Amino acid sequence: MENPTKRGLRERALAARRALPEAERAGAGSAIRDTLTDLPLLTTGGTVAVHYSVGTEPDTRKLVAALWKHGTYVLLPVMLPGGELDWAAYDGPDSLAPAGHGLLEPTGPRYGPDAVRRAAAVLCPALAVDRSGGRLGRGAGCYDRALARVGPHTLVLAVIYDTELVERVPVEPHDRPVHGVVTPQRGVLRF
Repeated sequence: MENPTKRGLRERALAARRALPEAERAGAGSAIRDTLTDLPLLTTGGTVAVHYSVGTEPDTRKLVAALWKHGTYVLLPVMLPGGELDWAAYDGPDSLAPAGHGLLEPTGPRYGPDAVRRAAAVLCPALAVDRSGGRLGRGAGCYDRALARVGPHTLVLAVIYDTELVERVPVEPHDRPVHGVVTPQRGVLRF
């Protein structure tokens, strides 16, 4: 059974996201793109694994396109049965197809769940993060499993709205921490 504190925090975060005006969400995506494309680690031609935003998540679609145009090798997740994430390359907007739940996934060759191990950085979704790196996802655990595979020098940032950096996120043994966050107004904050 899910931790009731996690469930309540998740419900509040999702409600707050739904209440954000579309213009604010779009502006957040532009600010996140601008901040991260100024980060040399992400734009020097290495590999970056990024979630492709859906719904009211902070927009990462503009970021994915900008990184790809910079020559960064961008990996996007592909949901496998059982909740594992596989990874495939983003090769422009025509390389994506609908995958259910509003998600778009790359259609090219898949590189396996361990492909994230070679990434210089992983940009993952979250509903809330605390300054110790505790991350609250949607509850399926797919990113916790993926983050357990990252290399020891991989920078892991959660992409959130400014209000989602909170005092404390309840964590359990299977939860994987992040190294920092990127928000529209604060930019990159490392812990």
